Amino acid sequence: MDAQARFDVPGVDAFTRPYWEAAAQGRLLIRRCRAGGCGKPHHYPREICPRCWSEDAVWEEATGRATLYTWSVVHVNDLPPFAGRLPYTAAVVDLVEGPRVATEVVECPEEALRIGMDLRAAFRDLPGTPWKVPVFRPC
Repeated sequence: MDAQARFDVPGVDAFTRPYWEAAAQGRLLIRRCRAGGCGKPHHYPREICPRCWSEDAVWEEATGRATLYTWSVVHVNDLPPFAGRLPYTAAVVDLVEGPRVATEVVECPEEALRIGMDLRAAFRDLPGTPWKVPVFRPC
């Protein structure tokens, strides 16, 4: 394995670039279907609606508010740079807009984690890149 390999840097392409550029500015984007009879938001970003398969979906800024759905505290991960962050809380949160998002909860001790707790998006720098990754912390 390449000693310089990192597993926390997103693969940014023409489609996902607006998402990552917004995150770098501290804004969380989701996609919303504009097809008649659907109108559902979704995340992770896809070019088509995962519910009705319409290609008529647009970027929309989310509030960044969420509730904790579930979590797991990770104590072992040897992939760079995760080993330096151990332990960390891998989580799934429900955005108030509706989509369920895989993420990380930060600034919260394990014993304080509770299903349904209110969270707010924060953005972690990815050193050596222009990008930030959305994470969530207690309100």
